[in-house]
Amino acid sequence: MSGRLFRIRGLVQGVGFRPYVWRLATELGLTGWVRNDGAGVIATVNGKNWPKFKSRLPLEAPRLARIDSIEDEAAEVTGDGFVILDSEPGEVKTAIGPDAAICPECIADICDPASRRWRYAFTTCTHCGPRYTVSRRIPYDRAQTSLAAFPLCAPCNDEYRAPADRRFHAETTCCPDCGPQLRLLSADGQPLAGDPIAETLRLLRDGKIVAIKGLGGFHLACDARNAAAVAELRERKQREEKPFAVMGLNAASLAEFARIGDDELTLLHSVAAPIVLCPKGAAELKGIAPGLAWLGAMLPATPLHLLLWHEAAGRPAGTDWLTQTNDLLLVMTSANPHGEPLVIANDEALDRLSGIADAYLVHDRDIVIRCDDSVVRAGPAFIRRARGYVPVPIALADDGPTVLALGGYLKNTICLMKGREAFLSQHIGGLDNAAAIGFLEETVDHLLAILDVRPELIAHDLHPDFPSTHLAVRLAEKLGIPAVAVGHHHAHIAPICAEHGINEPIIGLALDGVGLGPDGGAWGGELLHLDGANCERLGHLSPLAMPGGDRAAKEPWRMAVSALHGAGFGYRVGGWIKQYYPTRDPGPLLTMLARNLRCPPTTSLGRWFDAAAGLLGVRDLMQFEGQAAMELEGLAAQYGPVEPLPGGYTLLEGGTILDFSPMLSPLMGCKDDAAHGAALFHATVAAGLADWAIATVNRKNSPKLKGTKIAVGGGCAMNTVLMTALRSRFDAAGIKLLEARQAPPNDGGLALGQAWIARRLALADRLASGENRSEQVSTKEMS
Repeated sequence: MSGRLFRIRGLVQGVGFRPYVWRLATELGLTGWVRNDGAGVIATVNGKNWPKFKSRLPLEAPRLARIDSIEDEAAEVTGDGFVILDSEPGEVKTAIGPDAAICPECIADICDPASRRWRYAFTTCTHCGPRYTVSRRIPYDRAQTSLAAFPLCAPCNDEYRAPADRRFHAETTCCPDCGPQLRLLSADGQPLAGDPIAETLRLLRDGKIVAIKGLGGFHLACDARNAAAVAELRERKQREEKPFAVMGLNAASLAEFARIGDDELTLLHSVAAPIVLCPKGAAELKGIAPGLAWLGAMLPATPLHLLLWHEAAGRPAGTDWLTQTNDLLLVMTSANPHGEPLVIANDEALDRLSGIADAYLVHDRDIVIRCDDSVVRAGPAFIRRARGYVPVPIALADDGPTVLALGGYLKNTICLMKGREAFLSQHIGGLDNAAAIGFLEETVDHLLAILDVRPELIAHDLHPDFPSTHLAVRLAEKLGIPAVAVGHHHAHIAPICAEHGINEPIIGLALDGVGLGPDGGAWGGELLHLDGANCERLGHLSPLAMPGGDRAAKEPWRMAVSALHGAGFGYRVGGWIKQYYPTRDPGPLLTMLARNLRCPPTTSLGRWFDAAAGLLGVRDLMQFEGQAAMELEGLAAQYGPVEPLPGGYTLLEGGTILDFSPMLSPLMGCKDDAAHGAALFHATVAAGLADWAIATVNRKNSPKLKGTKIAVGGGCAMNTVLMTALRSRFDAAGIKLLEARQAPPNDGGLALGQAWIARRLALADRLASGENRSEQVSTKEMS
């Protein structure tokens, strides 16, 4: 028993960890072996330098590795030399890594005319390339990926079996002789002559729209400098005003159009290579992000994308050209018909993108699972968590039963909570069509397969009509496990508790557009008290009527009329409407409001944002969800910080209700300066929310609420102007603001919150063990 056995857990498969262990052990003159197993990596070493091995092991790990734990014990180690053994089957306790942006060494390979991989679009190694989107199950071996269809040629096989080579056991490695191949197809699917990369660039320069097969799906690409091409893409995709992302070679190439600071640059050059929201620069690309203050910027993350810029630069040898400005800027937007899931297969692209794409740059490596681009802001803060981050788990403070949560209706994601880790899926999107629901079902199947797990209970939104709720109930019945319905706004605060390891009672501000409350109402501006699975509603925003119901959520002018009427300013609506929206007739709305006909109330903060945008003349009709609030935020950011309106809000009914009606009249005085009005609105909302929450924390008759942490979640928490002001006010009061950092604060994080709550309910024995039934556990009941 002179040797040691090491068990390493974390993200240690498919990242070059075994060759790293081999090189370290060989350098130190140790004997033994290393292999993958279901729990991670296991290694044995023997020799006098094993203490050095132990100390260096966590310090020099590969680029993509993440070590969660290392355990070692005495072991008998026999044999000469150090070898890498085949993977050992067993219970899966580790995850596949995320897709990773091309590494500098592989870039050098594709830019070296003497390399076997000169201009090869599928160059990869253990430090980069696809993982999640090509994997079917664990352990992560080539046979379990879509590269199994491409047997290695002799030179690639030699690299794959040479421990000193960086492509040792790189499961996606290949070359032009044995790997996937590119083809450029016409609109009717016929092969086009010439070099696929060169011809694709020519088409893009000519103003054409090309569907390009990436890592997790197709992009639709066009020349971002060509306003006519951008407008044509919008028309074909039925995407009237929703912003596009723009890909450029480097920050210098994007500098004219985006202000890229150090934080944004770090994100752009990270292994995940997401779309990064940057403040717009001095110049604007027409039609890319109309009316917004931010531009979604991204850099080439794959060899295929990078080769377009390499071609534009004249196919230079070496890598010096990478730091030079390149005028090629491309729109890169998800390739999907309006509202449907991302396209991933070649035949699917020819069918579903017919009439949208002029040509298709495809290849014969299958995409196993759809995975869209991630969208982040410096902070970091996720707008959309997907490629590059999924399926990296979120560490949890506690263990518990395995839970599958199926999220909500909009911005859907799912979450599998297993042990002390939560695996949040890629962005699925709105569940408003059959294809999207099919994508949800695919994602459930894939996540369960790659984690090799069976859930013990299933969580879903409280709303009974969501497709995710229907699927949850069906799966629960099929598996014979409980299904738990979780309050929407409780689930907005719970993800923050999960990632911050909060186990004590906490105050939460749940701020969003709309969600079903346990009383059947449309909630969205809620002051909550959370104590694990228990949730108590302490207060809410003063209700606003929604004339016409859901239609009001898409027409800010309606919410402005409602707000004015509710504040007693109905007599001012006529003059206001003539100034801003002369074609609109407020008469029917005022009648509906006066008679309370088809005017359901909501406590939503999102509807107050809509009302303010309508009142200030920013927008009367939205083309996509959240557009009015995003434009209002952009105007406020452009204007800069201001003091809140004196008396712009009031606390009613013992401080339980926050009313913003007093600010309406002053805002109407900003008719010639919407940016000033937007800044005043944001400052006043932040001041009101902070005073409301702080007063509740310090309320003398509620000692259980005294504390120093407040969590803020929901879609409104993506507003940087609002959150910056809230953070400042809480800091001044000595209260720590907890925000979502590892999951989106909007509905994209609901599944994590649902799983966290359901697990705590199970741990508290609030579910009947083994019963096959669905329990409706509302926020009210949990308190």
